[in-house]
Amino acid sequence: MHWLLLILAGLAEVAFTFCLGKARLAAGVEAGGWYAAFAGCGVLSFYLLNLSLAHIPLGTAYAVWTGIGALGTAVVGVVAFGDPLTGARLFFLVTLIGSVLGLKAVSH
Repeated sequence: MHWLLLILAGLAEVAFTFCLGKARLAAGVEAGGWYAAFAGCGVLSFYLLNLSLAHIPLGTAYAVWTGIGALGTAVVGVVAFGDPLTGARLFFLVTLIGSVLGLKAVSH
């Protein structure tokens, strides 16, 4: 259950970076809505991360949370915002996935 909370926290982090990207491209009331969604997703992400810490070591939880956020944000950047996907970038994203999975495997 705590790993699920941690995964959801990471996905909420991806959501708040997506909202920030959309707010950057918007203006007026629309931008305000995206900034409000950004704040809400940020609060949700930290709340879920905090709940997951009841059974997952802090260092592991933080690394997994930021890993999900970094990977998810990179994917969102490519898909939603047209960021380039180079071979080097893909290599390091795969390395990141391996590191996150490794941390999960060695954590109790």
